[in-house]
Amino acid sequence: MKTLKFNTIYLIVLILLTSIPTSISSQDLIKNPELDKKVKNFLTENSYRWHDMNVPSIDGQLLYDIIVENGYTRALEIGTSTGHSAIWIAWALSKTGGKLITIEINERRYNQALENFREAGLSDYIDARLADAHTLVKELKGPFDFVFSDADKNWYKNYFIDVDPKLVVGGCFTAHNITERRSRYSSGQSDFLDYIKSLDNYTTTVNSSGNGVSISYKKSK
Repeated sequence: MKTLKFNTIYLIVLILLTSIPTSISSQDLIKNPELDKKVKNFLTENSYRWHDMNVPSIDGQLLYDIIVENGYTRALEIGTSTGHSAIWIAWALSKTGGKLITIEINERRYNQALENFREAGLSDYIDARLADAHTLVKELKGPFDFVFSDADKNWYKNYFIDVDPKLVVGGCFTAHNITERRSRYSSGQSDFLDYIKSLDNYTTTVNSSGNGVSISYKKSK
């Protein structure tokens, strides 16, 4: 009887352990077909107007996929421009139940981004800040599980150093305009990529599609 009872308990524990998801599944995502339709329509109708230092759609899709696949909910974007990447990020966060803080220093671009967020139906998922990221990134408490850096390239390493203590283990730090072709870099981009690749607690790859995005997952403190 003791053996039977032990086996039963063991079986229950095993079932419970194997039922814990290792990553978010499609069943876990928040479904909002009306919002999806509104965002898709907005992106389609405005697909040719994202020139003002915005990411191309292929890079926006990449950011969206990373967030959804990992179930990230606490995102930070450094460099809003007029909001193209923020829309992709916030759209993903609308499915995971998260929210984005995004920072822009230029008032004209900031105001245009706010209008774009409203038109896309994503304002509730975005906390847009008009500020100098050099200062604000240091002041933000976090924690974050996803970061996208797309502001002044010579400050990339500094942004990362400021954010790293606030990025949770398992979180992801991404940076735009990063490729393996160093001839295209400013010294700031090179310094950043060399630095983050040297860290044992991060795994870094570079996605060369679009304008190039570095993707760094934090493995440990």
